[in-house]
Formats: sequence, C-alpha cells, structure tokens
Amino acid sequence: MREPVVSFVIPARDEARYVARALASVAAQDWPVAELEAVVVDNGSRDGTAQVVEAFATRHPELPVRLVTEPVRGRGRAKNAGARAARGVWLVFLDADSTASPGLVRAVLRCAEAGFLAGSIRVVADSQDPLDRGFFALLEFGKQRFGIRAQMFYCRRDLFERLGGFREELEIAEDLDFLRRVRAGGVPTCHLTEAYIATSCRRLRALPLRLGMLHTFCRWALAHVGIGRRWPY
Repeated sequence: MREPVVSFVIPARDEARYVARALASVAAQDWPVAELEAVVVDNGSRDGTAQVVEAFATRHPELPVRLVTEPVRGRGRAKNAGARAARGVWLVFLDADSTASPGLVRAVLRCAEAGFLAGSIRVVADSQDPLDRGFFALLEFGKQRFGIRAQMFYCRRDLFERLGGFREELEIAEDLDFLRRVRAGGVPTCHLTEAYIATSCRRLRALPLRLGMLHTFCRWALAHVGIGRRWPY
C-alpha cells in the first residue's frame, strides 16, 4: 500500500456524536484523498465511538481510515498510539470534536516546504456565538503576539518519533510541552494561520452563567506556566 503524505491522528473518547464530522473534514480536504489517512484512537469509549468510525469508513472507502484501540485513558497516550499506527510523512493532530478547514493539508505542506518541520494551527470556535468566537480569538491573539505554540499542530513523523512523542503523564498542555521540546532542539516551528481547525465550544458551556469559559481559561493559563498539568481535565 502506498504511503500517505499526511496522517490525521484523532484521539476519541466517547465522541460518537462528533467524530464523523471530524472524519468528513479530512475527506473534504482540497488534496488528493488517496494521499491522506485518518487514524482514530478509541480511548476507552463507552458510547459506540468505534461503531461510528467503522460506519464512516464503510460509507467513504475513498479515505483510508484506521481504527486503533487504546483502552488505558489518557490524551497523550491516545495520541502516541495513533502516531505509532500512522504511516504518513506528516502528522496532523485533530481532536475528535473538531473539524479541519478544507485547505489545511495544502497549508501544512506549504509550511513544510518552507522548512518548518512542526507548527501549531490556528484554532477557531465551531460556533456563531460571539462569546465563543471571542474566546478563541483572544487565545489566537495571545499565540501570535507572544509566539506561543500550543493546541492542535502538525509535525513530521520522524521528528515526533525522535523526540519520544507526548509525555503520557500529562492531562493537559501535552501539546505545549511537545512543541517546546521541538523548539529547544533547534527545530524551526511556525504558527499556521492561512487555514484553521474549528473546535467544539462545549467546555466553555459546561457550567452555568458561562463560567465554563473562565474555568477553561484558568486551566489553560495555569498549564502554560507549568501548574496543574497532571490534574484531571
């Protein structure tokens, strides 16, 4: 089987409601779908996530979809399992409740051509609510203003393997930690803005009076400075 150019690694725990949309966004890339693959890691789901993935793969044979099982829960562990199973030259880490804009693969490969072996990707709210959109716009401003590399990103697979992947004991900011190690090794990184990933705002709405927004921001801010990265998230 021909090696794909880009592998989307999608960790999924109880994501039956969302994961088909994530997969559909991979299939809808403006890039030859035969050069892509989606690796979904079922991380101890109890809601039929695996069945949704299998049904999608049956309906869309044009997109190679691989389902990996990782019963021990953990974001870093699940992503590492997906990366090990991936065959692409480039890895794109996409959350199961998120969707990739159609030009993401093209933008990633353009950055790769420019010599950036890894880079964070602009994240926007998958919502028309002004508070949701403002929240992610504020985070995006901070990432660009202060040169922060975090959240969903792409990386050359051999670089990911050489650095040992994610630290599996981290519950949050495992992406920030990994990209800091990339930069510490002298590898040039970028922040990709010409395409984006749209992500669910459900965490922002998890508490009354939109307090989920404050809670999420505080957790991310603390994790950025190294506090609470092993706390349940």
